[in-house]
Amino acid sequence: MDRRDFLAISAAAISRAATSTDRTDSKMLMRRIPSSGEAIPAVGLGTSGPFEVGTDEASRAPLRDVLAGFFDAGATLIDTSPMYSTAEAVLGDLLTTAQQARAFLATKVWTPGSGAAAEQKGIEQMQRSMSLLKRDHVELMQVHNLVDVATHLKTLRKWKADGKIKYIGVTHYTTSSYPDLIAIVEREKIDFVQFNYSVTTRDAERRLLPLCADKGVAVLINRAFEDGNLFTRVQGKPLPAWAADFGARSWAQIFLKFVLAHPAVTCVIPATGKLRNLIDNVAAGTGPLPTPKQLAQIVSATK
Repeated sequence: MDRRDFLAISAAAISRAATSTDRTDSKMLMRRIPSSGEAIPAVGLGTSGPFEVGTDEASRAPLRDVLAGFFDAGATLIDTSPMYSTAEAVLGDLLTTAQQARAFLATKVWTPGSGAAAEQKGIEQMQRSMSLLKRDHVELMQVHNLVDVATHLKTLRKWKADGKIKYIGVTHYTTSSYPDLIAIVEREKIDFVQFNYSVTTRDAERRLLPLCADKGVAVLINRAFEDGNLFTRVQGKPLPAWAADFGARSWAQIFLKFVLAHPAVTCVIPATGKLRNLIDNVAAGTGPLPTPKQLAQIVSATK
């Protein structure tokens, strides 16, 4: 995609964004889940890595602060998985009763196989996730990394009908998965799809993001910081003066606002276990979003 195409797509995207957002400059950007119309805050929290800790208070105390800051900022969506070692258990232990009532919890199923045995393994794994999260339901259950999608989607649809989950979806974290994600979005009725997208990995702009918008599928974005590699790219660079024009006060906010500028994006879920980073991240959900010209400036600044 050359710059002219990118600017054209971005201009159309920002024009459409006005119909899909609801906020004032001092409040968190809200995006609507197409399948229901429910609005959720556009910046969430990932748990892979930082929440994979033990039972000692020294490891867990910073995470309590992160959760407190997260909900104080008006955010709600927390993404986890049984693949993330202890993350589900830690999250279930740390969420207060008040936080549980506000949390939009998203977790996953990822047991391999096929047939009845695989289906039962998936059911058992999801039951364990519910128990660890101290929930009798979760807002979103996703098939992790497209493992045995057909088997698990069948179960998820039944659980959704039974009220155990509110939304169903699928996930992956690599651009090589896009053809499979596209095929699923085209043929399956799902509520969410989760995948990677960032200022330096924009392949999703070509087909996947527009398709999700067309099909009415909500989008969760992982790897918005490219596993920290974006910060390496800009290390030692001063924050550009033009960042203030869209309210960005850090490189992290620039990177997150770039992602949120695409109206097909429902929520971005950067993971952190540090309160200062959490405060920085959620602030990206306030204030204006970059214009097409500013999006091009962000791209140039990270080359």
